[in-house]
Amino acid sequence: MTEPKAPKIEFPCDYMIKVIGTAAPDFREFVVSVVERHAPGISEDRISVNDSRNGRFTSVQLTIVATGEAQLQALFEELKASGRVHMVL
Repeated sequence: MTEPKAPKIEFPCDYMIKVIGTAAPDFREFVVSVVERHAPGISEDRISVNDSRNGRFTSVQLTIVATGEAQLQALFEELKASGRVHMVL
């Protein structure tokens, strides 16, 4: 039997990203600035922020217009390379 293939994404499309990092007063602004470099024009109503129960972590959820695999790869790599981001989903 062959492995089932993951569904292929058709670009451009709306794409939700969740970025989790250590809580800091500027974490939201940091994430939005990085994402804006790769997907300019994010609307404020497509950004939400949640703190963990104990306040140690913050998650920023954004919906961007993804234009291709290369864009998403570069965005994920920059976020992870920052040292401030624990996980990108």
